[in-house]
Parts: sequence; structure tokens; C-alpha cells
Amino acid sequence: MRIGTRKTTGKILASVVLVGAAASVAGLGTYGSFTSSTTASEDVSSGKVVLSAAEGSHGLSIDATNLVPGDTVQRSIVLTRSGDSERFGSVTLTTTGSAANLLTSDVANGLQLKLDQCSVPWTQGATAHDLKCTGTTATVLAQRAVIGADLDLPVATTALNSDAATSNLRATVTLPTSADNDFQGLSNTVSFAFLATQRAAESR
Repeated sequence: MRIGTRKTTGKILASVVLVGAAASVAGLGTYGSFTSSTTASEDVSSGKVVLSAAEGSHGLSIDATNLVPGDTVQRSIVLTRSGDSERFGSVTLTTTGSAANLLTSDVANGLQLKLDQCSVPWTQGATAHDLKCTGTTATVLAQRAVIGADLDLPVATTALNSDAATSNLRATVTLPTSADNDFQGLSNTVSFAFLATQRAAESR
């Protein structure tokens, strides 16, 4: 009986050792680690640059005819920066003529242009062709030849970037007294193109 008991016990111990060894081998290739992850998002949208022009009192759609040397023409233009537009870095003006005649090609004796700004809309004065400012005025563009490209208008830019977001302009076009008989019977169409560019880049 004692001999039998010893043999049985030996078999049990041997089995336990073998199972334990197998478990040890399987565990050699297993590693554990702690991890953590999170996510975040940000909404991004691009801005807009929106400039519009409209006629004020006595606007550009009214033709100026039968001019003689010394005559002046006054027309009003209202520039507006849209409420959803970014501020402007600059506003420029380019004027072009529909015909290449002396009215626009003669820099000294041809049509001359001057731009003024009023803090409030321009109103008609004693005559329909005379525009008056009941607020404060500022020179936007000193008198020069009517045709020009990329003429910088810093005064208008400042006004458009203010809370009012409006620039009330008066364009005065003059046929100089120096225009001679070669200017008789000429006609032309002067177009005004205003260009607004974005503000300087900022860190947001």
C-alpha cells in the first residue's frame, strides 16, 4: 500500500510541474500597457471682402452734355462695406474712357477729376447740379487727369472701416478753360471701378 501511494503521488506531482512549465512558456510573449486617448475639433471659416457702390443724390447715371471749357460736373457715389465683410486693407479707383479722344487722352487740357467725401450723404444745393455737404468734408483724391489706374483712396478706406461702413463721395469732373477748339463735338464715357482688398493678415 505504501508503495502504491508513493507512485500515485509522484504522477500527480509530475503532472503539476509540466502544466506549470507550459504556462510559464506561454507567458513569455505577453506584455501589458496603459493607454489613454482623446479628440478635439475646431470650426474654421473664411472671411469675405464685399464692397458695393450705389448712386447718391444726382448720381453717375445722369449724363453730362454740352460742356464748354470751364464747366464742372458733380455726381455722387455711395460706397458701402457689407456687414459680413472683413475690414479693407485698401480701396483703389481705376477710371477708363470708352474712346481715345482728347477728352481723356490730353492729360493737361482734357477732363480733370476730383473726389471729396462727406460725413453724411451729399444733398442737392441751389441747383440740381450742385452737391452740398451738411457735415464735414475731406479730400479723397486731389484734382488730376480723369483717367488713372489703381488710384489709392485712403480716406475712403478709413471711412469704410468705421462703424458706419460707408463712404459718401462726390466726383467733380471739370473741362479746363485751356481746352481749345479741338475739343468741340467730342464725346466719351468715363467708367469708375472701385477695388477693395483684404485687411492685413492677423494671428487668430
